[in-house]
Amino acid sequence: MSWATRLRSIRTGAESRFPVLTELTGRLVSGNLLDAGTRLAAQAFLAAVPLLFALAAFAPLAVRDQLRESLRVMFGLTGPADQDLQKALDQATADGVRETTGVVGALVALVSATSFSRAMARVCERAWGLPKAGTRIAAWRWMVWLLALVVVVLLQAPLRDGFGAGGWLGLPLYFLVSTGVWLWTQHLLLAKRVSWLPLLPGAVLGGVATTVLGITARLYMPAALNRALGEYGSLGLVLTMLSWLIVVCAAITFALTSGAVLAQEPPLDRYLGTDRGEEASADAEALQ
Repeated sequence: MSWATRLRSIRTGAESRFPVLTELTGRLVSGNLLDAGTRLAAQAFLAAVPLLFALAAFAPLAVRDQLRESLRVMFGLTGPADQDLQKALDQATADGVRETTGVVGALVALVSATSFSRAMARVCERAWGLPKAGTRIAAWRWMVWLLALVVVVLLQAPLRDGFGAGGWLGLPLYFLVSTGVWLWTQHLLLAKRVSWLPLLPGAVLGGVATTVLGITARLYMPAALNRALGEYGSLGLVLTMLSWLIVVCAAITFALTSGAVLAQEPPLDRYLGTDRGEEASADAEALQ
């Protein structure tokens, strides 16, 4: 038996024994996981992050303080990195941003940031093998998702503290909220083309990924950011944040894609209403 024949036999056996892994591998390869994660991270860094600070410049002082505290909690910021964050959100910087950009500039930043929404929508569509939704249907969803994302970021500090109860409540609460956010994100950006229940596996995996990376960020990012600032200045800060965003976005892409595959393969497909065999039988009966 030749090596080619033997490899084909092994592949055929693997496909029959592990259909979920085979389907997942094919979906990840066709969706280009690393490329999708990198593109998503780039759009987050170039569009969504500037939008966050632009909106903060027009927000009341209490909102800016809340944003500063939430970002500090998210990344465990200390030392030089924390000082830079305070400068970016202080009153003088906010006044400068308002004078430079104005309301029109903030609206332009909001429209530009929809590139991040579009990239996230494309991740969801590739995970489920769906075509792009029409702009007329999806445009308002991009805006709503962005504004909801800003609210989620603002609430990070009280959420992770369990609204005053402490981390023992904050951690499970953060996981539940993250799962709910990814469930709603998929349903919204897929334009309701997939019902709620099949989206649950991807939402749970997304919640797990977000929670684990949230804990990891507080352990890794403070030292990494301060070291990068000390050695390379602002450029080091940019590279460190972009590298971290790539990890986060790749993990989210993997989680949503894995969830879509799990929802459409045995045994979950029977419970989530995505059994392809039953759908095929129903279509055949309808044609008769």
